[in-house]
Amino acid sequence: VQLQAFGGGSVQAGGSLRLSCAASGLTFSSYAMGWFRQVPGKEREFVARISGSGTTYYADTAKGRFIISRDNAKNTVYLQMNTVKPEDTAVYYCAADSSGVVRTSAYVYHFWGQGTLVTVSS
Repeated sequence: VQLQAFGGGSVQAGGSLRLSCAASGLTFSSYAMGWFRQVPGKEREFVARISGSGTTYYADTAKGRFIISRDNAKNTVYLQMNTVKPEDTAVYYCAADSSGVVRTSAYVYHFWGQGTLVTVSS
């Protein structure tokens, strides 16, 4: 299984960025996909999750600003980040979870991408 996240970069506060994560080696539609982020010295933090059928769930910090979506035909999950803030600066990771239960702990996700850095300047 491979998950490859890309689309990170530098953006000014208030701007937008879209992250993508391409998956291979798994039955993509059977997995819920999540986005997490991590800054140095802190634990990996849940951002958003989408089930195989498209039901979404967000962390409070992402609600109203970020949109998670997926294209099962392309084996790809997206994170549209809008109205970004400096505190959104982190390495963003995509992950796959075979459970149908909404789970936000990084420890239960089965597969992980390599991460993509998002830097938001004020």
